Amino acid sequence: MTKASEKRQMAVLRFIYERVNEKGYPPTVREICQAVNLSSTSTVHGHLARLEKKGYLQKDPTKPRAIELTAAGLEAIGIEEHTQAIPVLGTVTAGTPILAVEEATDYFPLPPTMDSATDLFMLTIRGKSMINAGILNGDKVIVRKQRAADNGDIIIALTDENEATCKRFFKEADHIRLQPENDTMPPIILDSVLILGKVVGLYRDFL
Repeated sequence: MTKASEKRQMAVLRFIYERVNEKGYPPTVREICQAVNLSSTSTVHGHLARLEKKGYLQKDPTKPRAIELTAAGLEAIGIEEHTQAIPVLGTVTAGTPILAVEEATDYFPLPPTMDSATDLFMLTIRGKSMINAGILNGDKVIVRKQRAADNGDIIIALTDENEATCKRFFKEADHIRLQPENDTMPPIILDSVLILGKVVGLYRDFL
């Protein structure tokens, strides 16, 4: 087998893992084609057959599209068996709101202090508006998906302009106040806001 073919098989394997982890079910053959830049579904079927023969994939013949990675398959793409992973959904601002990013760009191992990756996602923070809360530019925040928040919670919110921001939440008499944790920055005042989730953890790379 050529190195290019083996690399393509690993790309197929990782895409299946990411899709199952993100959506809860495996991708279609055509989705795999698009993800790994293959034009032929028969080529994908060939890769799947070889991955199954290697023991990296297993299928349930009684169910369509029932494919899952084995322990060997997880190890082949650098994932320890039973390790849960949190999808990293891109970058969110801690300053002026920026467009929300919904596609997973990477996966992050679930911290041992957390029981389950269900309903969790990560975002990379850009900006300095949350520095007084210890959230710095470049930090990754762990967010639990929820649509409600208590006053004072640090949340990821989607504004009326469909832009996402990280701020402290306050519901006041006739408006919502998204408060920065930086004395030099003003709050964002909105009539309404869609809460994407509550910040429940933080990861910082010191390297």
